[in-house]
Amino acid sequence: MKLIYSNKGKNFVQWHHVIIVLTTHQTKNNLMETQHQDLIKKAYAAFNARDIDTALSTMHPDVQWPKAFEGGYVSGHKEIRKYWTRQWTEINPNVEPVGFHERQNGTLEITVHQTVKDLQGNLMFDGTVKHIYTLQDSLLRKMDIEPV
Repeated sequence: MKLIYSNKGKNFVQWHHVIIVLTTHQTKNNLMETQHQDLIKKAYAAFNARDIDTALSTMHPDVQWPKAFEGGYVSGHKEIRKYWTRQWTEINPNVEPVGFHERQNGTLEITVHQTVKDLQGNLMFDGTVKHIYTLQDSLLRKMDIEPV
């Protein structure tokens, strides 16, 4: 393309540059959003498969995790492993992410369909909740639970 260097041409080039920068910025945001979604999906799939090591690989070493049925939090991989191992001897939870939203404060809001059965297969809970994640170093650093 042959550019004519006039005021009008320079304005066009400048605007063209801005469009490219915005597009590049949007692409980086989309890539980051996709990476966050992939991380979340990996964590949920591992949890549902009872693959603790893979689930923990998505989490920061100092992660804070809510004890949903007991209250409070556990901190760190070792405590989460103990909590989940004990939890799975009492209930059989399954969580499926059905919605992803990045909040203005940078946290990730994941809408989750959750079913919880007792060990005999009786349904205890079937509903939707929100899991709110804080990330650090591209890993899950904290999770909170909110009602829908």
